[in-house]
Amino acid sequence: MESFTLGSLLDVMGELFSDEISIAVTNTKEYIYYRPSKRVDLKIQPGDPVKPGTIAHKALQANQKTSEFINRELFGVPYHGMAVPFEHEGELQGCVMAIYPAFTEGKSVVTVKSPDGWKPIPFTEVKYLEVKDRKTHVYAEGYSGTNKNSLQEFEFLLPRESFIRCHRSFIVNVHHIKEIYPDTHSTFMLAMDNDVKIPVSQSYSSYFRKLLGF
Repeated sequence: MESFTLGSLLDVMGELFSDEISIAVTNTKEYIYYRPSKRVDLKIQPGDPVKPGTIAHKALQANQKTSEFINRELFGVPYHGMAVPFEHEGELQGCVMAIYPAFTEGKSVVTVKSPDGWKPIPFTEVKYLEVKDRKTHVYAEGYSGTNKNSLQEFEFLLPRESFIRCHRSFIVNVHHIKEIYPDTHSTFMLAMDNDVKIPVSQSYSSYFRKLLGF
């Protein structure tokens, strides 16, 4: 146990939340530990200064638990965060942060580029998104178009209760999955309600099963 470091302990704790929650620890001026999750990565490095406007900075300034939404200007992606300061012998030492993905930014549509202009498509009508030819294609019933956002950005923008990343090239709306078939090497094939077949890759299969509960 003597060789079991704080970093090792935090790594073990991070495993409990690795799918959804990133964990960060600061001293009073800079980050000293960071573990990203599969859903949100702020690209923090140990030694990076604590920026004004972040959850960590607000918690350290107020010396109290802080929780709120932070927009994408600070780290390039929006997130929900919670930070709790800690002390030693009455002196503020730093804070511990839990960083959650921001599932929506108050929008309920995906706006796609069409030959004639742009078309807003309600989230409920979007069946799946696919990256091909370096573009993100959005598919709805009888309609498709492109959007400037990457799939990673859509992971933060789309509501988690409906949309799941199942492959490096696909995000699907679970309400438009007609059936799930087993495939080779512990993966799956999704039959969508428009008769399109979409693969679930091995790297996403356990996460996909966990979220859909099978």
